[in-house]
Amino acid sequence: MFERLEQIEARYDELTQALASPEVINDSSKYQKTAKAHSEITPVVEKYREYKDLTRGIAESKAMLADENDAEMRAYAQEELEKLEKHVAEVEQELKVLLIPKDPNDEKNVIMEIRAGTGGDEATLFADEMFRMYSRYAEAQRWKVEVLSTSESGVGGLKEVIALIEGDKVYSRLKYESGVHRVQRVPATEQQGRVHTSAVTVAVLPEAEDVDIKIDPKDLRIDTFCSSGPGGQSVNTTYSAVRITHIPTNTVVSCQDEKSQIKNREKGMRVLRSRLYEMEMQKQQDALAKERKAMVGTGDRSEKIRTYNFPQNRVTDHRIGLTLHQLETVMDGKLQPIVDALVTHYQAEKLKGDAVTA
Repeated sequence: MFERLEQIEARYDELTQALASPEVINDSSKYQKTAKAHSEITPVVEKYREYKDLTRGIAESKAMLADENDAEMRAYAQEELEKLEKHVAEVEQELKVLLIPKDPNDEKNVIMEIRAGTGGDEATLFADEMFRMYSRYAEAQRWKVEVLSTSESGVGGLKEVIALIEGDKVYSRLKYESGVHRVQRVPATEQQGRVHTSAVTVAVLPEAEDVDIKIDPKDLRIDTFCSSGPGGQSVNTTYSAVRITHIPTNTVVSCQDEKSQIKNREKGMRVLRSRLYEMEMQKQQDALAKERKAMVGTGDRSEKIRTYNFPQNRVTDHRIGLTLHQLETVMDGKLQPIVDALVTHYQAEKLKGDAVTA
């Protein structure tokens, strides 16, 4: 690990010098590329230099203990040594986390798909609340949410909503939200006060660019139809809604939120690219069976990943055994404690996997 850190630090020094050279400064493209590479390794180098400062402090404290005869000074040196050794262990762990290979999708925007599952009308109402929860979390992160497609239920809920979430490192924070979310509560329509259980599925797909997925136009069948839903001049009168079928995979995407057929087609293609990209990712993950075995639960949408229990004011993430008695706060979009706990857990799992393979 430390040999690798030395190499990263040497690279950091090279990049620092390059950023000050006229050749790089006068070439905007080269400067941006160099600055990006420099910023990516800066946290690692800063943490490694902190580690080296601490190890020097430990060596000095040990030397003082060996040479000092004054009891008070020895006690001070011993206390300082214990503090430094505790801190250096923490910094070493942080360095290991920083050296974990980054998910290439972490910087990407996401396509989030929320669908009502079992539970009828109650499930559609909760799907609507889930979308509001994620929208508020996104707002707190200063991300932008753009609805690509919706399908409403007769009671004002959502059968389905597909949205694009754009911002800084969106996928890295939301990728563990994919799965079945279960809600337990007394529905508004329940006369006898019985608790019902419903489910909503969430899929978080990294947004695929044209460079990620090449789609042959010959593989597409595009149908247009009249949009349906709440009133408006374009509803049921113009063929603005679009259905795109990717024939080789039989993947179908529909979009009708815009009055313009062109805009609906653009939105539909964004969703299609992301779904095809996820399929390709899944193939690669299946090929890496050992690695996936260590990460069980991160992508299997057939299992219930989280329960929202309203009578007990409780949210439980079953993958990591985390329970919070702050349901109202969570539903208001304050998801950070759950997001942080999930990221920390799966980083630790990855470190264990790396230790086994090392």
